[in-house]
Amino acid sequence: MCGIFGAVLADGSNLREVSQLQACVEQLFLLSESRGKEAAGLALANERELLVYKAAVSARRMITAPGYRTLLSGSAARRHPSGVAFIGHSRLVTDGGREINRNNQPVTVDGIAGIHNGIIVNHVDLWQRHGQLRRALEVDSEIIFALLRDQLGRGQPLPEATRRTFAELDGAASVAALFTDLDALVLATNNGSLYYRTDRSGSAFVFASESYILSQFGDRHPEFGAAEATHVRPGQGLVVDLGTLRVTPFSLTAADGEPAAPAPLTVREQARTLTDRASPEPIVPRAPRSAAPFDAERFAKRFPHVSMRERLKRCSRCVLPETMPFVDFDAEGVCAYCRAHEPISVRGHAALEALVAPHRRGDGRPDCIVGVSGGRDSIFGLHYLKTVLGMTPVAYTYDWGMVTDLARRNVSRICGRLGIEHILVSADIPKKREYIRTNVEAWLARPSLGTVPLFMAGDKAYFYYLNRARQQLGVKLAFLCENLLERTDFKTGFAGVAPVIHDRDHAYTLPMGHKLGLARFYGKEFLHNPRYLNRSLFDSAKAFAYYYLIKRDYHNLYGYIPWDEPTIADTLLGSYDFERAEDTESLWRIGDGTAPFYNYIYHTIAGMTENDTFRSNQIRNGAMTRSLALDLIERDNHPRFPSIQWYLKTIGIDRSMEDVLEAIETAPKRY
Repeated sequence: MCGIFGAVLADGSNLREVSQLQACVEQLFLLSESRGKEAAGLALANERELLVYKAAVSARRMITAPGYRTLLSGSAARRHPSGVAFIGHSRLVTDGGREINRNNQPVTVDGIAGIHNGIIVNHVDLWQRHGQLRRALEVDSEIIFALLRDQLGRGQPLPEATRRTFAELDGAASVAALFTDLDALVLATNNGSLYYRTDRSGSAFVFASESYILSQFGDRHPEFGAAEATHVRPGQGLVVDLGTLRVTPFSLTAADGEPAAPAPLTVREQARTLTDRASPEPIVPRAPRSAAPFDAERFAKRFPHVSMRERLKRCSRCVLPETMPFVDFDAEGVCAYCRAHEPISVRGHAALEALVAPHRRGDGRPDCIVGVSGGRDSIFGLHYLKTVLGMTPVAYTYDWGMVTDLARRNVSRICGRLGIEHILVSADIPKKREYIRTNVEAWLARPSLGTVPLFMAGDKAYFYYLNRARQQLGVKLAFLCENLLERTDFKTGFAGVAPVIHDRDHAYTLPMGHKLGLARFYGKEFLHNPRYLNRSLFDSAKAFAYYYLIKRDYHNLYGYIPWDEPTIADTLLGSYDFERAEDTESLWRIGDGTAPFYNYIYHTIAGMTENDTFRSNQIRNGAMTRSLALDLIERDNHPRFPSIQWYLKTIGIDRSMEDVLEAIETAPKRY
């Protein structure tokens, strides 16, 4: 999920000169920054030293820091003619807050400086299993290098130590490490998010998380020629000798007792000195973690759930209530949505096979890209394309700051287990969260259901970056996994835009007249509530363009295969240990950090949520009885107070959660 990169540069390399070295590292930082902008760090090894510098800022900011520039231009770069090696990291924060700089990467463990892209989902269990190892950080990556050092200490050669380490990891892991006592760079990956190139003379070795990064880097350095980057495939590793630049590949899946690869490296007679030069730049610390668990029961008593099962008139066929925009009921109590319903039909597996067959590659190279949010539908889609269709998909995620850690862990689980490369595009997450906060504060000053979607405007660049990632990969086939039963017409309906019949491949489309009507509605709302005229305005305008105006050139998997809830749940829970949320029994929307908050608003003010429309669509398509749907919406519409608290804290709302909920509770109701 983060961006990792690095190089080994022999004395004869043009990149070895101080100015070239600085430019080389800076270019790789900026090219990798799209994968994470919350922290950055660098480790540099020469003949005598292993130096580490990291900071809780974006790479773009860190490379201007005096301490960072001193590391590259000082003794580390000038005094040792044998050359240098470096590894860099551009971080998307998961475990371990960035405010504690030791949690940022590279992490240092007993003479190892290591970087990691991915998430280790079983790191807590591993620390407990290996009680002899001492944990010093919050970040999950630490366990990788603690295990690696433990295996090296037991006399295992570096490839075998790496193999045994990876055998214990659950989750996606692409790693690189430098050592105080070994003249080696080790690279290893279980999901294939690693690529490398060497120059014509054999004096420079460069690696990165994506082939596109190395392609862009190579365009600026002709000495690398026109050759494509070499893919470190899932389940593979490399040892690069820092003296000779010899590259020794090895397998991470060798049988027990079988050496992973020859290990000609020897321990240095004099170990390098490890120095961690952390950035002194201050950062506003997080609020201290409370020792007491969140008291959801207190909020449940203060803001009790109001059942709408009998309170609202509902369709006699589905469960849509009278508060649904543009709803009406005929003499038999059947709603307009049921009367206009057309059954969803799918093209079938044979049509899907015919679609993918011309694109399928047999050489392990990517043949399609799949949008993966971390939710159940997209993760099942990734499973289906890989295991049923035999494709070589690359997972793509746009992380705008509201993708929950749970969602990130679930993506990491499937990518690690199936060996699927993961391309992540990270927004400027602190800025995106600031935009959400300003719009939530504006909404609380004048509640309007039609403007609630402004809270989610920041994620609409998803479609733009999907197109770009596909082009960068050089693949023509792109999939999203949109469940066509999840139509939420009420979100635009509350803005006065009537629903339309959607095509079976794309769940969320509007004709031009409706788009103009939506724009007019928001224009009026902004005039009535000038607090919306804030720093998020340009981002919201771009979101409208991304969502409604750019071409969406992808296929919807569920336009070809039936969406079957029990099959999806059984597969994810049984085969991938799909992680559930603690505050709901449902598997839907648990990876979306915004959903618990906006659904609380919709239910409080309109007596309905996405659950009502979703279950109604299931009824219409014969997937559920009305009685069961009523039971499920009653269960799933209960407030998810822990998730709401996470949302408000994450976006930085200053007022208390009680004040926010009180403002929602006192807003005018639609019933």
